[in-house]
Amino acid sequence: MWLLYAFLSAICAALVAIFAKLGLKSIDSTLATTVRSVIMSLFLLAVAAALKKFSFASLDAFSAREWLMITLAGIAGALSWLFYFLAIQAGNVTPVVAIDRLSIAIVVLLAALFLGEPASLRVVMGTGLIIAGALMISL
Repeated sequence: MWLLYAFLSAICAALVAIFAKLGLKSIDSTLATTVRSVIMSLFLLAVAAALKKFSFASLDAFSAREWLMITLAGIAGALSWLFYFLAIQAGNVTPVVAIDRLSIAIVVLLAALFLGEPASLRVVMGTGLIIAGALMISL
């Protein structure tokens, strides 16, 4: 099932790039990112409520470490989207998205360093291809 979710995520991410570029013609990218985040939050709250996955009582189950990690993920995500929208507004979508996807290579490195995930020869070679592809598309 994870593979299906990953492909659906990729399709939605592609739509974000196109919709963002079309929507950023004459508005500030920081404001657009903020509005987008509010819409995302409301949408996700509605989905969680509909699936009965959210209640304020369930938030008590988070440990202090989990709160910290989720907060840091939220801040990193917000910064990522701020920079992403600035880049899309200033440049062409295709090279921006290609460079953005270099995050895959960064994740491989950080996952090996901090999560102990193995970086097999296959993973290293695939990461090299991703880097080469991003450079070919963007430069």
